[in-house]
Amino acid sequence: MRVFQVQGVRGFQLTASRPRALGFPASRLFIHCDRFPEEFSIIVTLRVLNVPAKRNEYLFTLMAEESHSVLVGLRYSPNKLHFLFWSQEHSNGWQTRVTFRNVSLSDNQWHTLILAVSGQSFSLTVDCNVPNDVVVETPFPTSLSVKRASFYLGNRRRRKGLFTGLLRQLVLLPGADATPRICTSMNFKVATLSVPAVLQDLPAKPASNEVLKYPYETDMKVTLGSRPPCTKHEKAHFWFNASQRGLYLCNGSTWISMLEVKQRLDYVEEYQNLVTNSETMGIEVFTIPKVGLFAATANRYTPPGSAIYKWTDGKFVPYQNIPTYQAQSWKYFTIGKKIFLAVANFEQNDRGQEYSVIYKWSRRKEKFVTYQRITTHSARDWEAFVIEGEAFLAVVNHREGNNHNIDSVIYRWNPRTGQFETNQTIPTSGAYDWEFFTIGPYSFLAVANTFNGTSTKIYSHIYIWLNGSFQLFQSILTFGAADWEVFHIGDRVFLAVANSHSYDSRTPVPSNFYAINSSIYELNITAQMFVKFQDLLTYSALDWEFFSVGDDYFLVVANSFDGFTFSVNSIIYRWQGYEGFVAVHHLPTVGCRDWEAFNTSEGSYLLYSSAKEPLSKVLKLKTT
Repeated sequence: MRVFQVQGVRGFQLTASRPRALGFPASRLFIHCDRFPEEFSIIVTLRVLNVPAKRNEYLFTLMAEESHSVLVGLRYSPNKLHFLFWSQEHSNGWQTRVTFRNVSLSDNQWHTLILAVSGQSFSLTVDCNVPNDVVVETPFPTSLSVKRASFYLGNRRRRKGLFTGLLRQLVLLPGADATPRICTSMNFKVATLSVPAVLQDLPAKPASNEVLKYPYETDMKVTLGSRPPCTKHEKAHFWFNASQRGLYLCNGSTWISMLEVKQRLDYVEEYQNLVTNSETMGIEVFTIPKVGLFAATANRYTPPGSAIYKWTDGKFVPYQNIPTYQAQSWKYFTIGKKIFLAVANFEQNDRGQEYSVIYKWSRRKEKFVTYQRITTHSARDWEAFVIEGEAFLAVVNHREGNNHNIDSVIYRWNPRTGQFETNQTIPTSGAYDWEFFTIGPYSFLAVANTFNGTSTKIYSHIYIWLNGSFQLFQSILTFGAADWEVFHIGDRVFLAVANSHSYDSRTPVPSNFYAINSSIYELNITAQMFVKFQDLLTYSALDWEFFSVGDDYFLVVANSFDGFTFSVNSIIYRWQGYEGFVAVHHLPTVGCRDWEAFNTSEGSYLLYSSAKEPLSKVLKLKTT
């Protein structure tokens, strides 16, 4: 095998001298069971050379040691891909061939193929385009033995039919269709699921004076000066940023840091006073591709409603006003090429109707227009997420009249009707916030329960997605929980809760409802639960925001009220390993409600909203 790099991507070239050397026993994969999975996906990333008209080349085969028959195999010929399998109980022990036609791979480009197999159904997806589905009479066997069988890469145990192109990844994934796991990358043709280390995009640094062992095709071009464009035309080009002493490599869309002096947060300075329509309960910063960076403010009063601002010449400027009714928060999300922005309305409109609204971005008008109204009850928050390729939208219903113990609702996107439809209801108590996150293959949804009608000392819950719905995973005691924030530091997973106040009508009044610990929990893999990691004293905390600068990690808390005044310092904490999070910056805020961190080409920023004055602030992070 040899390593070659083409178009900035590496792959293996196989040799024909010893086909058997490119094999390994199937028992290395099937350790506990000697049966091939009944349902599976095969993912291949490859670059095909021109193949003669009557020639077939094998990508892989699975063959029994005592037989020349192919138990499972994948081969291609010009404009066709063939999947082969042996079925003893069907076809009288003959090989079955499933052919996908009009599969054009011989264009000297990289391609990723996903073959999904289930019973009589076979589906091929090329570069995340529309799947090519084939149904055949003979199903894939339910009990295909792999005893004394071996896999062979790029051949069928002989020189004839050897794969002559470049192979980057070849993955067998048991179970469901792998398309949703692959088709999330920006560059579908070289989407990565499991690529050998030697083929990773960035070469390993050789030890001392060791010379890299493999011949690489390179295109070394270095640009000086300000940030140049990074498109497919600049792929594999370098840019040296003299001012920051950094060397960057273009991967076709983004400049990747190869060598730079890591930035460190020095101090925070006031950058922009953002005058808002009224007090702001929440903010959402988002980027619309090829349009720009925006911030949506959820404002208390109507008129004039809430506003959307666009980042122009280094400042946020008014862009669009939208009628809202004591808006609490915005949520930006996409479904395919569709762009949406959902607002959580807390109060009824002038006609006594109570609903929250999903707006859709109109590319023609370059504005958000009304798309769908959904009945809600004092809605506080929206959360958008995708599970197994399906889009969901969850709303937090805070109360209905004086009843805080009501259902919050999870909606599922119906691609046929183009509407969100009720999928599941979950009981909540005066809830404020949803937080969706994933850990490995598992999906979670945490709710911040705030008040049950008599007490803020109640359990908030974490739910896990199992068998098509969310089921209770863990309950955590919270005190007027207003926000959950999930974040990762290395391989560690943390979940921070913002506790707003401690009140219980059945117990004596404390000296201060609002000076209370907010807590950070860490996932304990062994115990399969979140355990408390650290308590931090906060003052009616309403939001956490996690961000990073260089190699440093930070949390900023929205302190809103200390029991006496709304002019309270909000704190930036820095991650210091064994010490946990340590306070490093104290930021004067007034009724701070929400934080958002964002980056532009000019630097890194924090934006905070005030629930007590019509003024939000953009702060710039000054680095050294």
